Amino acid sequence: MTLLRYLAALLLAITALPALAQDEAKVATVAASLTKASTELQAIDDATPAARDDKARQALRDRAQVVQTTAADAVRTLTPEMALVQARVAELGAATPGVVEAPEIRTERRLLAQSQSAIDSAIKRARLIGIEAKQQIDDIGAAEAEELGQQLSENTGSPLSPTLWAAIVDHFPRDSARLMRFVNTEIRQFGARFDMRAGTGLAIGILTALILVVPLRRWLHGVGRRYATNHAPGGRLRRSAYALWLVVIGTALPGFAAWAIVASLRWGGLVSPAWSRFGAIFVGISWFAAFVSSLGGALLLRSQPTWRLLPIGDAAAQALRPYSWMAAALIFGGQLLIATNLLIGVSAPASSAANALVALLHIVLLGAILVTLGRLRAAALPDPAKPARNTLLAIVATLVWLVLVAAFFAGLIGYVNLALKVATWLVWGAIVGATLYLMMTFTDDACRTLLSSGNRLGRSANSGFGVDNKTVDQIGVLLSAVLRLLLIMLAVGAVMAPFGAGVGSAFELFGTVANGITIGQVTISPGAVLRSIAVLFVALAIMRGLQHWLVNSYLPTTAMDAGAQNSVTMVARYAGIIAAVLWSLGALGIGMEKLAVVLGALSVGIGFGLQAITQNFVSGLILLAERPVKIGDLVRIGNMEGDVKRINVRSTEIEVADRSTLIVPNSELITKTIQNMTLAAPIGRIQLQFSVPLEEDLDAVRAMLFAAFAEKHEVLDHPESKVFIDSIDAGRAKFNCFAYVASPRDAYPIRSELLFTLLRQFREAGIEVGSTATKMEIVGGTPTPFMPDQSPDQNRA
Repeated sequence: MTLLRYLAALLLAITALPALAQDEAKVATVAASLTKASTELQAIDDATPAARDDKARQALRDRAQVVQTTAADAVRTLTPEMALVQARVAELGAATPGVVEAPEIRTERRLLAQSQSAIDSAIKRARLIGIEAKQQIDDIGAAEAEELGQQLSENTGSPLSPTLWAAIVDHFPRDSARLMRFVNTEIRQFGARFDMRAGTGLAIGILTALILVVPLRRWLHGVGRRYATNHAPGGRLRRSAYALWLVVIGTALPGFAAWAIVASLRWGGLVSPAWSRFGAIFVGISWFAAFVSSLGGALLLRSQPTWRLLPIGDAAAQALRPYSWMAAALIFGGQLLIATNLLIGVSAPASSAANALVALLHIVLLGAILVTLGRLRAAALPDPAKPARNTLLAIVATLVWLVLVAAFFAGLIGYVNLALKVATWLVWGAIVGATLYLMMTFTDDACRTLLSSGNRLGRSANSGFGVDNKTVDQIGVLLSAVLRLLLIMLAVGAVMAPFGAGVGSAFELFGTVANGITIGQVTISPGAVLRSIAVLFVALAIMRGLQHWLVNSYLPTTAMDAGAQNSVTMVARYAGIIAAVLWSLGALGIGMEKLAVVLGALSVGIGFGLQAITQNFVSGLILLAERPVKIGDLVRIGNMEGDVKRINVRSTEIEVADRSTLIVPNSELITKTIQNMTLAAPIGRIQLQFSVPLEEDLDAVRAMLFAAFAEKHEVLDHPESKVFIDSIDAGRAKFNCFAYVASPRDAYPIRSELLFTLLRQFREAGIEVGSTATKMEIVGGTPTPFMPDQSPDQNRA
């Protein structure tokens, strides 16, 4: 054995050398990328103190995130390589003391040790670089937050203070001179470069802008409305898609119009370098203002109330629509004013006064909107004496009022930057909320419409993949929930953007959560959950396919009856479900040993709280295994009688004579006495009892009975039909007759037909028949009636 191990190790050493060479090349490549990442991280750290504006900080943050991604990729690349090297070391085993190994094996051990050390060092270095990059990102965010805090806490002077206005007057000559230089620079550039070529380009740009804003916009509105009416899927999707279409064209066309004008000026060389930045700001603000205006119009739709997404009336839409125009104009004018002040470099007092004016206009606009909403709400009340109870709306309105009042007074006492930040943030939050409402509505409508059982895609999934209609609808609802959750995360990041957090921070938080939550010794992450769900679906699909093959292909070829086939199917189904659940738990990271601990902890609860369910479950397994009751059996439980239709793990379904379903817990079928009238494939027995006078021809009566039995093909030849004279009483002979049919279910209707036939024949023959109790029963059992509404003693022939 030692020789065999030696030869195996030698062979392994010889074959592993090329793999080690590849590993070394991969490690060298990763190490080089880590060196570059470390150099980049140092450069970012050196440039951080000089970054004073948001754009520079965002650029540094992006560079740091690239370094962080490089480090994470290095760890992901090297971790499998470390596992392979450790596996090779384990295959070589420890060196045997006193045994001289071959040079190849010693070389292999040395190379493996070097490779393991190099990979381990690279992994540790990558993790350290990732941590440093994360710290650098946090430091940049902290610097932004600190600067924002300084700006918000800065008292630039109250607008009511004479000192501020005196400073504005003092700086007015210099500010006006700067403004005139800024304007004259563009005037000189325009006058020096304007010619026929530049004028033609400018005219084309203005004409293009007019075409985009007026005729093309109206035509696209009509195209969208006609398409939504005639071709879009019915239901809510056409409304939300049409609203989204209005936002797209309402944003794009004015934005492109502004861009066309600025581009024509630049093409003709009519824009000076000082005004180039102003043109870019003008185009960006035009895009955003157009978006705000079109968003309000798409949600309110004053002229098309049946297409309106918001659940408001026409009066409310008419009253609120002007505020969207005011908000767009205020955003355009206010942001352009602030940007112009920065470009010109006006004095601090003038900049503070402009900021105070913009903040005041924002506060007034929001206050007017709140007042209008309050009036509309009061006008919509059926009884003004009884106010509507909408706690959430009241709380939100109260909080907004408090914030507005606080911002107003903060601006009055000199904290203008704080007032401006709060006021613009409230407007920004309202815009983000409206956008979120539109996108969530469209997403939900699209998912529920496109992934529905009535849609073409849903029908294709049903016919092509065998997915039932309810599952298609459930997939649509789940996909809608996931996408709407993603939209909410984006909205939260967008709302926090004015404070330096932004969408990136929201996704960074999501990435932290995505790394997993450790509970005890089990780490659960969204990726593991999704993997577990995917494994569960795959396992259930495999189980379903096996069950389909079992039911439709294999079991019909066996000699099993329907009840036995159902038992095998049910056992296979539940065994497959248990196996699928265990497989998915394994994919989640919960092994059998951990699952055993959980089940042990739950055993007490199962023993007490779930005792009845457990008892029925075990009883169901016994029923499926021993089969004292099978599907199709005719059974009696107490005073209820019916056919067994289905045997589940917890209960059994029995269809009684009135076609209702009796659901019996399986423990009742195991622990109590039941009568199974078809357990051993019995036959049904018909018993007729009647009397005739002794003066009648009794042999003729017996012959008529046998003839009636023989005419019915349902009556069996074996066992033979029997006709007896049971007794003679009061001058009458009492007949007791027996006939047999294939099933107890046939006894009642055949007995009725026999009675009709015999009574007619007796009447035609003039034979007087007296009543005697008749009944039918199963051979070998207690007499059993088979009438829905009567007991055997009530049936008379």
